[in-house]
Amino acid sequence: MAKASASFVCQNCGAAFNRWQGKCEACGEWNTLVEEAGDNAVPVSIRAKRRGRTFKLESLAGKSNDAPRLPSGMAELDRVTGGGFVRGSVLLVGGDPGIGKSTLLTQATSLMAKAGHRTVYISGEEAIAQVRLRAERLGLASAPVELAAETSVEDIIATLSEGTTPKLIVIDSIQTMWTDTVESAPGTVTQVRASAQALIRFAKKTGAAIILVGHVTKDGQIAGPRVVEHMVDAVLSFEGEGSQQFRILRSVKNRFGPTDEIGVFEMTGLGLREVTNPSELFLSERDLGSPGTAVFAGIEGTRPVLVELQALVAPTTLGTPRRAVVGWDSARLSMVLAVLEAHCGVKLSGYDVYFNVAGGLRINEPAADLAAAAALVSSLANAPLPTDAVYFGEISLSGAVRPVAQTTARLKEAAKLGFARAVLPESARGETPSEAGLLLQSVGGLSSLVADIAARGTKRTDRDPERQGNSAPAQRAASNATPARFRQGSG
Repeated sequence: MAKASASFVCQNCGAAFNRWQGKCEACGEWNTLVEEAGDNAVPVSIRAKRRGRTFKLESLAGKSNDAPRLPSGMAELDRVTGGGFVRGSVLLVGGDPGIGKSTLLTQATSLMAKAGHRTVYISGEEAIAQVRLRAERLGLASAPVELAAETSVEDIIATLSEGTTPKLIVIDSIQTMWTDTVESAPGTVTQVRASAQALIRFAKKTGAAIILVGHVTKDGQIAGPRVVEHMVDAVLSFEGEGSQQFRILRSVKNRFGPTDEIGVFEMTGLGLREVTNPSELFLSERDLGSPGTAVFAGIEGTRPVLVELQALVAPTTLGTPRRAVVGWDSARLSMVLAVLEAHCGVKLSGYDVYFNVAGGLRINEPAADLAAAAALVSSLANAPLPTDAVYFGEISLSGAVRPVAQTTARLKEAAKLGFARAVLPESARGETPSEAGLLLQSVGGLSSLVADIAARGTKRTDRDPERQGNSAPAQRAASNATPARFRQGSG
């Protein structure tokens, strides 16, 4: 009998080595190698040599039916998945601890169970009493959801194989599952991969839709080997800030639907509430007439979303100015700042720049360049932008404003929410609908927009109501009490 050999597997990327070392050569992480069984990682029945069986080959030509879908009862969840769950598909849902993954899946299984479908919720982290307590808090205790607290994959598959095949199965979470086919501790790369493979085989064989809940690392990536993400049919990311009530479900990978759709939810005391009009929610608390704010008309998948961009430009006392970005690509902000300084004469090398996307939304499309530039110049010149205007357009390195896709959908969403004007690329005027009813201001180059905003700028002391009533001696005293390098306009 061959001697079983041990290997050291990286718990971050899944790479295997024949000896332990402090740093993984594949991903560069430290102290992630864990000893796992080598030859025993695959059962003897699979390792044994056997003759392959023949199978039928199909041609490319032929009738292909659309994949049948099963609606979940939550419109935002169905939007992200592409219209509902596909029979035999496996989805991987990841998110920060406490973000609301279990709450979302409890609501989805309860709605499907009330619609007459058999749904099973298997928890590997919580006891049955804890899951029942959550369902009671959400007002879903009466839903006929079948519940279990189990971690053995073989026992789970044997139980689910009896009776009617469930329509939806939730495994919370895949890191707690273990299988007898490998000799490793639960949560290791080998166990996660083997458990996921067994559940995927069961889903493809029976036609049941399975949702796997995955842990995330400190940088927001789904923990475990990346091969699990390639094995499943869809990867969904549940995002949001703990200090805000908004939650965003984003599709990272989807074999049966789009990968750029988002679902917006609001966390309440009774669970997650679907937000059918996220633009109105993101703009509900914006500060009208404040310098450094601009409304961006964006597109998330097929849905137009209006969101407020906030910028603060302040003089710096450091040798290297600080650039802080929340909700946008920091490299994109650096490019916009470079274009403003090179082609528009806006000197920002002596200022700290803080940029934020209100509402916790993360923007990925380059169409936000024009709105970001308008907010930056507005903050620097202390010039409030029109409160009834939206901005969108891509800025090139030459300072030109390039057109973006789906101009009509952006303008219609802005008109629906009561905006009266839109600042857009000059080449996009021919795509605008006549029924939008917006006053369009086309911009061919960024310099013209900067000049228009700077012409409305005022000194910050003139806008301070406490200083407007002061006498001239008091103003001079306040000026003398301030060091020269901090005074407005001192150069």
